[in-house]
Amino acid sequence: MQNWLSSLNSVTIDFTTSQWYFPRIVMALLLVVGLIVVVSRFKLVVRNISQGKWTFFEPNTDFFRLVATLVLLPVYFFMMDFIGGLIPNMGMGFLLSSIPFMFLMSLIYCHTRDRRNLIIITLNAALTPLLVWFLLYNLFSVSLP
Repeated sequence: MQNWLSSLNSVTIDFTTSQWYFPRIVMALLLVVGLIVVVSRFKLVVRNISQGKWTFFEPNTDFFRLVATLVLLPVYFFMMDFIGGLIPNMGMGFLLSSIPFMFLMSLIYCHTRDRRNLIIITLNAALTPLLVWFLLYNLFSVSLP
């Protein structure tokens, strides 16, 4: 009994597999949200299909932004892993891949590309990942790729 109670006060972390938990939590949450969307829209989609009015994409869909996003996301994760392998255990994979990723994603979704917006996009793309990296890696000692 005493051993069981004392084990409640101790924490053991297996660092070889600890980084697997957060992605699994995110995937589970995405699956739950996806199921909610499917269930909530199921009757409408079935009704529209039966009436011949259903299309997968809405009219005037911006395919450039869709395809660019679908290309940038896997490239971002690949580069994060690649850079993290070159410079391990410092969070540089996250930092050095997040800056261009945020810059390109912001450029893709920015409607007006004037000088003011480009300055804001550049500052945001540089400072936000730097702040997140500093907080997580340096202050909270969170292992980043």
